[in-house]
Amino acid sequence: MNLADNALGSGQHKLQAFVTFLQAIKFEHSVFALPFAILAAFISSGGVPDWSVFLWVLLAMVGMRTFGMAANRLIDAEIDARNPRTADRAIPAGDMSRGAMAGYMLLAMLVFVLATSQLNRVTWSLAPIPIVLMIGYPYLKRYTWMTHFGIGAVYLIVPPAVSLAMTGAMPLGFVLIGLGSMFWVVGFDVLYASADIEVDRAQGLNSIPARFGITASLWVSRSSHVLALILLLIAGMRLNSGPLYFLGVAVTAALLAYEQSLVSRDDLSKLDMAFFTMNGVISVVFGLLVVLGEVI
Repeated sequence: MNLADNALGSGQHKLQAFVTFLQAIKFEHSVFALPFAILAAFISSGGVPDWSVFLWVLLAMVGMRTFGMAANRLIDAEIDARNPRTADRAIPAGDMSRGAMAGYMLLAMLVFVLATSQLNRVTWSLAPIPIVLMIGYPYLKRYTWMTHFGIGAVYLIVPPAVSLAMTGAMPLGFVLIGLGSMFWVVGFDVLYASADIEVDRAQGLNSIPARFGITASLWVSRSSHVLALILLLIAGMRLNSGPLYFLGVAVTAALLAYEQSLVSRDDLSKLDMAFFTMNGVISVVFGLLVVLGEVI
């Protein structure tokens, strides 16, 4: 009975630790990245993709995103502890040890490596690139205000990489979708960094808001989103996409305009809605419309 109780208690503890990890890396925010991988798979396949390849692509995406977030939490633990907004994250709050986070990080990397090994040889040979980007991104804020382009670069490589994995080719249209998603991410990451402007300045950390102020940052964000829309439009023309793709771009434009209207120099109170809610909606809606356009 005691052995059974101990086994049950151990199982519950491991489950709770895993749930804590998923909460720490905000696993639900995978919704930001996955739609761009999914739509790239459908476009490159000209419809429903080969599931034997597509499922490995999805697993690679989840593994890489999980690895990147875990690396970010581990590398930035001390910075997070000094920021009131992030002091309650798992490591600073004492809910998870650095060793446990590192263990999950390595496990996620192994999942990514395993998944890419099941794809074509070129995709497999390029697997180190996102690993390096994910490890390097958290350090950028220590050296340059261009840090936002580091996380943007991760999103840049997703559509062309998925096309390469699905078909062995990387047409320009997928690079343009990647560039569009990069500037979408840069735009909302600049907004998000505005919440930490004073803390970043006090800690000597770099960001566009910390370097140039709120007003300039809002214009950078808006300009990035306009550029993202232009790139997505050009990508659709290069790929001979159908009406639903361009409807997706139009809806995205309307949603981005609304997102930008939520924040101003004098009022950042709706920043969480602008960052989390709106970008989740944008990603899902655009991805859904593009996928529907490929299958109907």
